[in-house]
Amino acid sequence: MTTLTARVRTLAVCALLATTTATAVAGCGSQAGPKKAAPTPSPETGTGTSRPPTLAPGPQGLAPVFKNGERREKVVALTFDADMTADQGARAARGERFDNPELIRALKRYKVPATVFMTGRWAEEYPAQAKAIGADPLFEVANHSYSHYAFTKDCYGLPTLAPKDMKADVERAFKAFEKAGVNDAVPYFRFPGGCYDRTALRALAAGGVTAVQWDVVSGDAFATDADAVAADVLGGVKPGSVVVMHCTRSAAPATEKALRTIVPALRKQGYRFVRVSELIGAQGSAR
Repeated sequence: MTTLTARVRTLAVCALLATTTATAVAGCGSQAGPKKAAPTPSPETGTGTSRPPTLAPGPQGLAPVFKNGERREKVVALTFDADMTADQGARAARGERFDNPELIRALKRYKVPATVFMTGRWAEEYPAQAKAIGADPLFEVANHSYSHYAFTKDCYGLPTLAPKDMKADVERAFKAFEKAGVNDAVPYFRFPGGCYDRTALRALAAGGVTAVQWDVVSGDAFATDADAVAADVLGGVKPGSVVVMHCTRSAAPATEKALRTIVPALRKQGYRFVRVSELIGAQGSAR
């Protein structure tokens, strides 16, 4: 099994090669198997799948943090956290649903590209769904840790990882994705609860991932009022925004209904939906 560092190094090399040749380069697929064929360009992005860009390392050996894209173009990235804490298996066995297939179907119906930040534990609980999301050209799967344990203390009551375990937790999530059949997860990471500090960024730096936060909070966690969720999103979106939402039915039951308002309203305002990789790629090319 490749390490996270080796995975990201391979992606970076392939991205460089992709800019100099139109021919597929052998060995640039996932180490776990062949990469899915490049999809037909989507109506939203206008381009097919390319190698995911990352930001340059941050200062003093810290992982870089991305919160929003350039403010020049009316594009917005909807992101969905597929949360499941490592010790919630018993609750899932009793019937609690940590997935939300209706939400994924709605995104497909609306033809909305999205980035799903998935925990490794979620991929283990719902491997068929994880594989389907990863195989769909509308979506990209990113890392939300394996355990959904916090990377800092005092993070919304989440259990806390020790710094020595942080990098291994991220790598374990990537391995869980591969086992579920997601062979090309992007090298982006979202901290559980959005909580991080310099210690956490330093722990992740060796893995080569870009930490992805957000600039718009949907307020969908534990919300039951879909109109209020939609209002929070529509009131906060700016060009280049990253919106944090959830793909966990038991903890965010109003999200799919809120999309019915959010998607047409933003399109009416002239916004185009993109994956996080497009925002990061545009920011890198603008430098």
